[in-house]
Amino acid sequence: SILIIVRVNTEIEVWDQNKRRLFEQPKIEYSIRSIKSLINSINFCQSKHSHLKIKIIVLDDSSKDENLNKIREIIKDVDSKIISLDIKKFETKIKRQKTQETFSNLASLLRCFEIGKEIGEDLIFFIEDDYLHFETMLDEMISTYERVSSQMGKDIFMCPTDYPYLYMNNEKTNILIGNNRHWRTINKTLCTFLTSKKLLDFYWENF
Repeated sequence: SILIIVRVNTEIEVWDQNKRRLFEQPKIEYSIRSIKSLINSINFCQSKHSHLKIKIIVLDDSSKDENLNKIREIIKDVDSKIISLDIKKFETKIKRQKTQETFSNLASLLRCFEIGKEIGEDLIFFIEDDYLHFETMLDEMISTYERVSSQMGKDIFMCPTDYPYLYMNNEKTNILIGNNRHWRTINKTLCTFLTSKKLLDFYWENF
């Protein structure tokens, strides 16, 4: 089973950056396309792994009702629900930040981790709402996780995205054969990754 937790904020254009997004569309347009591509990937994966139990939780931070209704329409045919972030609950857990947006971003991230710990399945996939996913993404993730984890004899973290800055330094890496792609080891990532409930619990203080 896999729990997919999607962090959503349809109001902030680019968090903590003084610039607009590519194509200059409202943020909700990026969120919609991201979630639609995720649903397509889930449906493709489910067609190949019918035994797999997949659940989606959308953690929303201050979206307008009209935007939430658009998201509900997209996820209505899968096992899913939307949870609203209560930022006040984190005022004693997270120290004051320079901006309210930064505090809110950290609060939503911590809440995602808490949800994973509270109701996590075998695997937990944390996703941000501005990625476009290939249709084969989830199938590749699940199949590769199974293969690599079995070969190594332990649970792992998997990051389905790759960033140019990871190639700026001359550092050693390992290349692993996945299901249909090659993967490499890294020592840093952003906040879109898949791991096991076991590792989330084990490294909870780090989270």
